[in-house]
Amino acid sequence: FDFWPLKITVLSAPHTDCSSLNTSSCLCRIFLRRLVTKTLTMVLPALHFLVTKIGVITNAGGAVRVKTLPGQENYPAVNANGIQSQVLSRWASSFSVTGRWITFTVLPKKTLDKKAGNKDCKADIAFLIDGSYNIGQRRFNLQKNFVGKVAVMLGIGTDGPHVGVVQASEHPKIEFYLKNFTAAKEVLFAIKELGFRGGNSNTGKALKYTAQKFFSLENGARKGIPKIIVVFLDGWPSDDLEEAGIVAREFGVNVFIVSVAKPTTEELGMVQDIGFVDKAVCRNNGFFSYQMPTWFGTTKYVKPLVQKLCSHEQMLCSKTCYNSVNIGFLIDGSSSIGESNFLLVLEFVSNVAKAFEISDIGSKVAAVQFTYDQRPEFGFTDYTSKEKVLSAIRNISYMSGGTATGDAISFTTRNVFGPVKDGPNKNFLIVLTDGQSYDDVRGPAAAAQKAGITVFSVGIAWAPLDDLKDMASEPRESHTFFTREFTGLEQMVPDIIRGICKDFLDSKQ
Repeated sequence: FDFWPLKITVLSAPHTDCSSLNTSSCLCRIFLRRLVTKTLTMVLPALHFLVTKIGVITNAGGAVRVKTLPGQENYPAVNANGIQSQVLSRWASSFSVTGRWITFTVLPKKTLDKKAGNKDCKADIAFLIDGSYNIGQRRFNLQKNFVGKVAVMLGIGTDGPHVGVVQASEHPKIEFYLKNFTAAKEVLFAIKELGFRGGNSNTGKALKYTAQKFFSLENGARKGIPKIIVVFLDGWPSDDLEEAGIVAREFGVNVFIVSVAKPTTEELGMVQDIGFVDKAVCRNNGFFSYQMPTWFGTTKYVKPLVQKLCSHEQMLCSKTCYNSVNIGFLIDGSSSIGESNFLLVLEFVSNVAKAFEISDIGSKVAAVQFTYDQRPEFGFTDYTSKEKVLSAIRNISYMSGGTATGDAISFTTRNVFGPVKDGPNKNFLIVLTDGQSYDDVRGPAAAAQKAGITVFSVGIAWAPLDDLKDMASEPRESHTFFTREFTGLEQMVPDIIRGICKDFLDSKQ
């Protein structure tokens, strides 16, 4: 009966079949026996029961309430007088009896695609575990148990988080890479098999090594996915963490420090730098540091750490101009351009777009074509991969018509950038036009900039320089581009990309 409409029936039987039970117990017992077999109607003729239909549960599931005869008053939800309802592979079921009413509920189970993993937590994570004499064999095993729990709760899968492990001791050792396992049970087994190495806690050396060597494409790192190193530190490091933290930030890696058993007042004299945590983490804002008093009873610390690791918008060290921008293209489709030149415009749009790391958690691209009217070609949330965006650009058809650039800017500001104005990405608008606009461009461009959109104007052929400067953001000289020929668009691509990256970096200062 899995996803077919499920017919719920009340069964009444001769007292000789239920002589040791009251009426309510008999009802529940017979009902649950039929549920376990999954073949209610097949057994009815043999038992000579009278079947009365009282409701139908569809694919969406639901509940049915049935009034009972006098008898035993209350039953637990899934057990009644020793009979337990069967757990179905695709349905969750239970019943309860309170007073004179039975409530029977059947609901489709929400199943997680274990192979795909948790798609809301896309991250490439290296667990840098402490394998030094500081932690010792016993606490090393407790550390492995904690890391295993974190790995399982993350929801590892092909489309979710990927993890690897590096052990820090005298010399760092990569235990396994991101590419080695994409299932939680495989990762859990690999963690349990890790051996204790011993030696000094050269955590700085291990952190630097991990940032430089671990996150390569060959080792399974994914483009556009936040890179994270979770450093587990029992006590304090034997070497300097500051330089390693700088290197990690330069490589776009978010460093978390999970410190356990902080140095006591008496031990602080042995610590090279008491501010080692603040200097190693991605940002000294409290988000990237995590403390546990001991390796015992750590289960309650698993979920808060996982929530941090899955907060991709907080991964500040991963944010670059290539993976943290929204770029809208406003494309002139007027009659003066012509079919062949329009293809050159689309080629320019594609070449700019392909420089960025487009994904559901990375950069996004949108396009609007305009004449006197505006035609949205695709929005920021329509395509979440570079391949699909480039395909959508190739499929844009030429409109032909007049030129109302001001109205088009207003339309794009309101309808394309409006839905993402409060998002984490910085917004850019690239306006491409080959002629004089029939309407005012200064007001709409100023409104766009006030809404937080940086405007680049790209003019071709007969586009007036005054209009281009009126549309461009400050400083206007670095946001205004012009070429006499459509073939000159290709040469502008690197300058546009550099301009976007410069504005992005300036906004983060």
